[in-house]
Amino acid sequence: MGCVRSLRLDPDLDQKVRRAAAIKGESVSEFIRHAAEDHADETLAAERPSDRFADVAGVVRGGGGRARRSGEAFAAGLVQDRAER
Repeated sequence: MGCVRSLRLDPDLDQKVRRAAAIKGESVSEFIRHAAEDHADETLAAERPSDRFADVAGVVRGGGGRARRSGEAFAAGLVQDRAER
């Protein structure tokens, strides 16, 4: 079973929600659940990638030095490419 939340709607918004739910053929509760889910999905999709990994950032330790060695490998590849021309 889901959790119960309560919220206050001003009279105009309450009327809008009731009308929209009726048009959709949904109960007011179902309409509000769908609206909340859509808004949450949209908000989470816009989240920065760094926010998604904040709880694990800096936790994993690598051997390191790969970037330094990749520059050396790239330079060696350029030298070899020129030699083959």
